[in-house]
Amino acid sequence: MTTATANASWLARAEAWLDGFGKGGWIAAMVLGFILFWPIGLAFLAYMIWGKKMFGTSCRKKIAHAGIATSSSGNSAFDAYKADTLRRLEDEQAAFDAFLERLREAKDKAEFDQFMDENRRKRAAEAPVAADQD
Repeated sequence: MTTATANASWLARAEAWLDGFGKGGWIAAMVLGFILFWPIGLAFLAYMIWGKKMFGTSCRKKIAHAGIATSSSGNSAFDAYKADTLRRLEDEQAAFDAFLERLREAKDKAEFDQFMDENRRKRAAEAPVAADQD
């Protein structure tokens, strides 16, 4: 085993060990790093933010990752109800997203129409002045 492989293996085990404690473990390691030697704490902070995507996870991803939405309860009636409810919620989410898109488009069109009306009035007000100067 080469030195690079041994270092990678050691780092992977350390990362897995800290992952076992969750975000609290990573935060505690970062604080201890700052106490012992500030560049270590800074390295932990940078790794947590950019490497682990600590602040980029959403509840939906956590639930899907945990398998809660797809796991079977063993009760077929409940599983059918759950599947139907999830499908209905997904349909409602899609309909709501489409509604928001139409709302944004309507707002954009209204703002553009207002801009064009103001621009026409401004040009109409300036046109007689320009004709008088000739």
